[in-house]
Amino acid sequence: MPVPSVVLDTNIIVSAHLKPHGLERSILDIAIASRLRWYASEEILREYEQVLFRPKFKIETTALHASFRQMYSAAVVVSPKVRVHAALDPSDNIFLECAQEACSDYLVTGNKRDFPAEWCGTRIVSSRELVEVFIPALKK
Repeated sequence: MPVPSVVLDTNIIVSAHLKPHGLERSILDIAIASRLRWYASEEILREYEQVLFRPKFKIETTALHASFRQMYSAAVVVSPKVRVHAALDPSDNIFLECAQEACSDYLVTGNKRDFPAEWCGTRIVSSRELVEVFIPALKK
């Protein structure tokens, strides 16, 4: 079975850092371990940093720097060539652009309502839906 490819929305990365035992953390850990092919653009990586370093999250700086080193070494960086204007929140278009450039299987987000159900062959899924794809026993 080929390694599934994903683009991770910033809310997944934030949740992974705030809930160390949540699904989002598991997804991030699996991506870092290269059991998912994780795609990001430079713009997405900058957004991860800008958001995670916000004082309201109170995430320890040393831990963030260590996490960023892992994330940067794990993510396959792509440079989208096409600008997209399809997300309800215009700031989310960078994730669709990345997914389109990478031809990723999934875009994982906590805000599915802001995205189309599918984009250029990429399924837009929640954390739970992604896990259900790989662990059928979780389906109800």
